[in-house]
Amino acid sequence: MSRFTRASVVATSAAAALVLAACSSSGGKETTDDDGGGSAGGADTEQMTVAFITHAAPGDTFWDQVRSGAEDAAKKDNVNLQYTADPEGSNQARLVQQAVDKGVDGIAVTLAKPDAMKGNVEKAVNAEIPVVALNAGMDDWKEMGALSFFGQDDELAGEAAGERLKEEKAGKTLCVIQEQGHIGLEARCAGVAKTFDKSEKIYVKGTDTANVQSTITAKLQQDDSITNVLTLGAPFAMIALKSVDESGSDAQVATFDLNDQALQAIKDGDIIWAVDQQPYVQGYLAVDSLWLKVNKGMEVGGGQPVLTGPAFVDESNVDLLLEK
Repeated sequence: MSRFTRASVVATSAAAALVLAACSSSGGKETTDDDGGGSAGGADTEQMTVAFITHAAPGDTFWDQVRSGAEDAAKKDNVNLQYTADPEGSNQARLVQQAVDKGVDGIAVTLAKPDAMKGNVEKAVNAEIPVVALNAGMDDWKEMGALSFFGQDDELAGEAAGERLKEEKAGKTLCVIQEQGHIGLEARCAGVAKTFDKSEKIYVKGTDTANVQSTITAKLQQDDSITNVLTLGAPFAMIALKSVDESGSDAQVATFDLNDQALQAIKDGDIIWAVDQQPYVQGYLAVDSLWLKVNKGMEVGGGQPVLTGPAFVDESNVDLLLEK
């Protein structure tokens, strides 16, 4: 089975599970040191504490979905969930060190900037704290000693997106990277370029909405051969739609990842499709796997990554996700 056929199978078989991914996307929750997610746990095991540490930028609604899955698993498993986030690799690494110093029972962590994270993740492993990785760091988690990885193969997802662009006979396509140094985002655009030879990377400052819009607008105004804009996060797709209008371009917008606004935009025909990685599932499985390790001595994945995507969402299945 080819890589692209496999991606298509995932898209079909994951349709029902994708409903879980359409969770609250109301604007990015404020991070806290102690979320208290397990106070009403369903499990009869002794309460354990899990530090859940991501590279989320403030206001990025994608992470609401990851956190929602983690919180639901924490309630079921009687876990005290401590959620923190920082997009800077060195700061995120410090959050890992703080969790080690607290003596938490488990750590779930994203590895978007593995070089910055490696030392402190290995400290956690050496302190005999079980660690699982999610969302980013598919090529690095095992080397650091993490037990499992939950996410998608970003390069494979990019290849699937590139194949779809080719099938749709797209012209020149901008692949918009919102965070320099993020290995997962680079892998997505690299995957697109592997299967689609008309893509061009551009970089924007994802934490600055005005910069994102002005950069995309300027590029569209400079180059009228651009037929497609592919963003790597739902909030940036919504900004790209404004850039298309502002520049007078006819470019179509597609994206990786989803939030409520992007789902509605697909329904309305403004965004042509999205590549979804089921972030709710990533958060849920990360917490649940740590509970299994601590309480049952079990490990998930057998040393292989547990893939949660890619799955395509378009006009043919978006109604399923909008039915919450």
